[in-house]
Amino acid sequence: MKSNAVKPCFALPLDTAPMEAKTADALPSDTGQWQYEPKWDGFRCLAFKAGDDVDLRAKSGKPLGRYFPEIVTMLRDLQAREFVVDGEIVIDVDGLVSFDALQMRLHPAESRIRKLSVETPARLILFDMLASSGSSLMHQPLSARRRALQAFIKSVDRTDLELSPCTQNLATATKWLAESGRESTDGVVAKRLDDEYRPGERAMVKVKRLRTADCVVGGFRYLAKSREVGSLLLGLYNTSGELDHVGFTSSIPPEGRAKLTQELEALRSPPGFTGKAPGGPSRWSTERSGQWEPLRPELVAEVRFDHVTGDRFRHGTKFLRWRPDKDPKQCTFEQISNV
Repeated sequence: MKSNAVKPCFALPLDTAPMEAKTADALPSDTGQWQYEPKWDGFRCLAFKAGDDVDLRAKSGKPLGRYFPEIVTMLRDLQAREFVVDGEIVIDVDGLVSFDALQMRLHPAESRIRKLSVETPARLILFDMLASSGSSLMHQPLSARRRALQAFIKSVDRTDLELSPCTQNLATATKWLAESGRESTDGVVAKRLDDEYRPGERAMVKVKRLRTADCVVGGFRYLAKSREVGSLLLGLYNTSGELDHVGFTSSIPPEGRAKLTQELEALRSPPGFTGKAPGGPSRWSTERSGQWEPLRPELVAEVRFDHVTGDRFRHGTKFLRWRPDKDPKQCTFEQISNV
């Protein structure tokens, strides 16, 4: 049976892709041409509103509204009736943005989501306005869209709807970059002031603060359908002298993979990690991702990382080199405690 419900008439299509960023090693420095913003460590979100209809879309295009009902309700309650905004959904835990708390929202049970929405409510940080009063702003320059967004934020006066800071001062942006990489922010994004909004294009520039750490290789995983090493499991010693799992690296040169596999297999011995160990399968992982081989804690690898969340590397790290000169016991959390 066909539904007679009228589809919402948003100012822009729901499949509008967010403007993206390409990675760079340094912030662009052309004076007066760039706006710099913190890169928030949350869920990118385009929010659409038309009357009482609200829709949230992830960067992938998938709906987000069911996971963040408090954001949907907040936007529906705003006096502004028609708009499309671009921003980041974040959740604060103990005064810091928590990506783990965001991931907990991706739950199949609505009752669980509702409970979390009360216990750890999300907020929406906005950095662009794509449509206002039913009219598209995407062909206007960033400077004009920013003014429209500032006026919009000022008119709503909500603590759970915020304007992301921005600056045209390179020194300020450089300071933000130096302070990023742990909890709230993940780097700095640069946008041309005269640029229109270009959906799906990597027209912005993002720079992350990259650091290195020496880690003990406490285990490894095989490649799928192969008996060659696919990733190294990394560990750091905590204050109790236990080896905690902190992340992984899969950037292993193909030409050395077979030889490395033999060396690792010769070191196989449980438990591998004496503290926090790699987790087993979950809703977000496959059965194979829960299988790993424990190693004697003898190998030290230097890796490059960009972000730490909850005493773990948030993303996969890049293998740089082996450190045979380092005693594994020297690989402690002190290396990343103040990053």
